[in-house]
Amino acid sequence: MTLENNIIIYQTEDGRTSLEVRLENENVWLTANQMAMLFGRDEKTVRKHINNAIREELSDAVVVAKFATTTQHGAIEGKTQTHDVSYFNLDVIISVGYRVKSQNGVNFRRWANSVLKQYLVKGYAIHDRIRKKQIEELRQLVQMVGRTMSNQQLPDSIESQDLLDVVVDYTYALDTLDNYDYERLSIGNTTKAEPFHATYESAIQEILRLRERFGSSDLFGHEKDGSFKSSIGQIYQTFDGIELYPSVEEKAAVLLYLVVKNHSFSDGNKRIAATLFLWFLNNNRILYNSDGSKRIADATLVALTLMIAESRSEEKDVMVKVVVNLINRNINECGG
Repeated sequence: MTLENNIIIYQTEDGRTSLEVRLENENVWLTANQMAMLFGRDEKTVRKHINNAIREELSDAVVVAKFATTTQHGAIEGKTQTHDVSYFNLDVIISVGYRVKSQNGVNFRRWANSVLKQYLVKGYAIHDRIRKKQIEELRQLVQMVGRTMSNQQLPDSIESQDLLDVVVDYTYALDTLDNYDYERLSIGNTTKAEPFHATYESAIQEILRLRERFGSSDLFGHEKDGSFKSSIGQIYQTFDGIELYPSVEEKAAVLLYLVVKNHSFSDGNKRIAATLFLWFLNNNRILYNSDGSKRIADATLVALTLMIAESRSEEKDVMVKVVVNLINRNINECGG
């Protein structure tokens, strides 16, 4: 497989049609014009089938993307122009192929699945090596900055202290991920007593208060489906009468993870997730340390929320353990 600038060439079995297929976001993409060439149909017919497929089968999925495309200028020879073009992913391509009953569509699906498998396997291996290198470099950087800031006389300001806290928190987060890589990460010193039990109704009330605070549109906190109610229920899930998440910290971490990843709302998923995380900890009386400081810094919570959003589904347990370890950082350090 030859991949250049995220473009890979596909050729039909009869050799009559050759397409430049875009490979982005772990999917393959074609324009309506390319689909018309692939299926041997006129573009108007293909666009009709695309619209029907999206309306009838794929309305809840992100199947269309606009990519910047460079073409020759129509009026000036030798000059190019760049504009956004709509591309459609493999789900749409397969659906249209079925609708026009094209054997080329079947062949393209088999080829695309093979390409994606190779891309994901090779891409993951490369990404994993890069990630480990970047983590090590970032750890060294923040440790160096942390030492410099600690050893120098900084102006006595909230901003300088916040910056120092963020550096220290990031260092701890990276060390926590390193502990996971070497299978040293565990969950301990957690809180079993739960004076507060979250319900779907109480969580919705908190989201409504958040909407008023931000002055957001009706889309903020608007549920797209029943997944949010399910998320609340999952933190109290049991197996053979034993809770899967027996501590406050684990429940809070799972709640943060699920609200971020499930995209239950039309707008505000990350803000809602972070707010409910703090709401749950506060109501269970473990949000603050004995000196009045938060057990997890706001900047660290933002970083964690973004990291969860970018994580893969199979990394759920990792993310939960990282969050729990960050919540209990001071306790773990004192106890260790």
